[in-house]
Amino acid sequence: MEQIYTIPVNEAFDKVGEEPSLGCPFCLLFRKLEDDELDIILGASMMEPDIRKKTNDMGFCLTHYRKMLGRRRRLGMGLILESHLSEVKKKMRSLPSLLALEEDCYVCARIEKNLTAMIATAVYLFETDPAFRKKYESVPFFCLPHYRAMADYAKKKCGRRVYAAFSEVTENIESAYLEKLTGDVSWFCKKFDYRYEEEPWYDSKDAIERSIRFLSSDTGEIPRAETGGSDTDSRK
Repeated sequence: MEQIYTIPVNEAFDKVGEEPSLGCPFCLLFRKLEDDELDIILGASMMEPDIRKKTNDMGFCLTHYRKMLGRRRRLGMGLILESHLSEVKKKMRSLPSLLALEEDCYVCARIEKNLTAMIATAVYLFETDPAFRKKYESVPFFCLPHYRAMADYAKKKCGRRVYAAFSEVTENIESAYLEKLTGDVSWFCKKFDYRYEEEPWYDSKDAIERSIRFLSSDTGEIPRAETGGSDTDSRK
């Protein structure tokens, strides 16, 4: 029976099953968590004393400052920054405190905590829910950071039999995608050789972007490049 905490995980795996171009289901979950956290922190939650204390202590990374600005809730940001800057004043004479402040981000910490729980849920469902296992087996790929996090969790928490099955399925998914991706990147490079100029692009036009998403996760920061024959590295 589906539980509340399994719904977001099932929905993400359903979406990539229906539309494989969406890629890694945990990247989908990351973006959903990030959007939710930014909306919450700029909404009524910014006035809650316990949350305000955490944001005062931790602050935010540059990425999330920029994304908060993009939501155009400047008064909310002003109120957050007013009390955060007061906290920074207290830490100015402590270099370790300033270093910790550089490395902290309230939104990043919240996402990491919740995404870790969702990875645990996915591994649990793989072990206990045959319907979910079918969804899992049809995933196009997992980005390397989420693949590593999931494999690390499964190794620590699963029994030997379940871990062996989980590893086999997951490694087969990754190996197949990596083989295809490698071929697409190679063909992309060949297309800038005059000898291949008249050949079709096949699936290689977005191979660079897909490679970055596979290697580094897709958090919505990677631009979608236009592809043609005008690259300065092309060999005519």
